[in-house]
Amino acid sequence: MKRAGLAVLAALASALCLAAAADPAERLPDPAQEARARVLFKEVRCMVCQNESIEDSQADLAVDLRRLVRERIAAGEDDEAVRRWLVDRYGEFVLLRPSFSPGNVILWLAPLLAVLVGLAALLIRVRSFESSSPELTPAEAQRLAGLLRTDDRHDPALKSSPDDPNA
Repeated sequence: MKRAGLAVLAALASALCLAAAADPAERLPDPAQEARARVLFKEVRCMVCQNESIEDSQADLAVDLRRLVRERIAAGEDDEAVRRWLVDRYGEFVLLRPSFSPGNVILWLAPLLAVLVGLAALLIRVRSFESSSPELTPAEAQRLAGLLRTDDRHDPALKSSPDDPNA
């Protein structure tokens, strides 16, 4: 019974994978070019979905971008030329991993800066907490000692042992 359930599950998963596959008519006839196109699809952001690559998106714009990338690869352009064309047309936001450049350095360094500011604030807070506890005055220390002795008399677990020199 378990095997039949696993077989049905495997068949369902296979059917879903085939349904999600791209239309064979869209693919490039050269497998090497199609492989290059698929690598680029994973690097390019769907401008509609914004957090998906054009490979994963089913938006009309993603379909159009996949077609344009395939056309450029079929025309003989190398991967860098296709990336450059996409960036020229849509801006660097189209890349899921934008390059490290002066224009977007703040985007790359902001997480590190936020962590450093948080650690500095935590350090300042801990130091101010440690230094904010004042010393007891002699009168307060004497009163605290008296209270502790009173507690020792009422709680047998807190009574000092006969060997205790402070008793």
